[in-house]
Amino acid sequence: MKLSGKKLLGAVCMTSSLLWSGLTLAGMNKFENIRHVSSEECQECHEEIYDQWKGSMHAQSTALEDPIHGTFYKAVVGKPTLEDVRTKSGKYPVCLQCHSPAAAKDKKTKLDAKVSYGEGVNCISCHTMTKFKGTKKPGGGLRLGMQAYEFSDTTLQGPKGFDSEHKKFGKKAFDAPQIANNPGLFRTSDACMGCHDQRPNSKNVPLCATGDEVMAAGGSTTCQTCHMPSINGESNHSMMGGHSPSVVSKGLVMTMDTHKSGNNIQATINIRNLLPHNFPTGAPFRNFYVKTKAYDKNGVIVWQSSNKHPMKEDKLAMMMLKLGDKGKPAPPPKATHIISDTRLKPNETRKLNYKIPAKGVVRIKSVGYYDLLLPPIKEKFGKSIPKELLQPQKVAIVEKTIL
Repeated sequence: MKLSGKKLLGAVCMTSSLLWSGLTLAGMNKFENIRHVSSEECQECHEEIYDQWKGSMHAQSTALEDPIHGTFYKAVVGKPTLEDVRTKSGKYPVCLQCHSPAAAKDKKTKLDAKVSYGEGVNCISCHTMTKFKGTKKPGGGLRLGMQAYEFSDTTLQGPKGFDSEHKKFGKKAFDAPQIANNPGLFRTSDACMGCHDQRPNSKNVPLCATGDEVMAAGGSTTCQTCHMPSINGESNHSMMGGHSPSVVSKGLVMTMDTHKSGNNIQATINIRNLLPHNFPTGAPFRNFYVKTKAYDKNGVIVWQSSNKHPMKEDKLAMMMLKLGDKGKPAPPPKATHIISDTRLKPNETRKLNYKIPAKGVVRIKSVGYYDLLLPPIKEKFGKSIPKELLQPQKVAIVEKTIL
């Protein structure tokens, strides 16, 4: 049978359409469960949001992608590419409840076994949550990470105030013809608290407690306000936070007051936390410190608050959570109590006072440094962590000319 040009073109188009439909459906059918859907499937329609997420720490949250978490995971748990890995007490690694939700739901530990496992906190991890149950169990104990939520295995969840049809994940894929209206979860901090509320160690010492900090300060600001700001009507999914110096720098204001007193200059450095949680917050080894220096007319340092690190030489200028065991410093997994917590509380203003010999001083400068890791941890694990993550970041600078 010979086809005319128009009929041939129509046949080609119809065949292409059927093939494309078949490929799309085949692509959907390859996932035996909605939690195994890769974020790459979402990219087709949500390219900008996907790109934002892909560059976020949520996408790099696993021990395969985050060098700091990966270093501690290997030291405490084991290799993230092995199956049936357990903690020293024989339990399933609780850290996977936040760092690889898809793997945690399947009770798997080989994070390269499925794409969704290695994606960390991917699109499906959040957009199938239906209800926040809270991190505290009624009878005592904690529900950490994904355990703090109820999930849907069929219907995607969204923040808008109306149900809508989802073109790709329709009935033929997971019998899920729509995205459910769930603003009560997705437009409140409840969407974040499962992982960012609190995380104690096995001795019940609070390590990460951002949620508790926010609630203690009144809890009037949602996480999304700062970490997922709306841009052109869409929430930004870069979700920048403690790994972004530019975002960290917006969390505080540093000013300086000076006056001469005899042969000295009295300098007061005012550090104000603008955030609804501690500064720094999150991982217990994050810290912030200030170094102040005085210069002569040639730019030569004639005085400084600490010659090396303030952790030993200027402890008031060091803001950190100090964990211990029997009164001595201890790493987070082994800590039995908090020795001290000098981090800035929400809306707190901390004052650092210095008496500086006035002779030759024409300028005083203070620099605030934000560091992801404490010096002792760098000494022990530094070889396993990229150099750029070991470098403290300047997040605040203030200086004053002395007349």
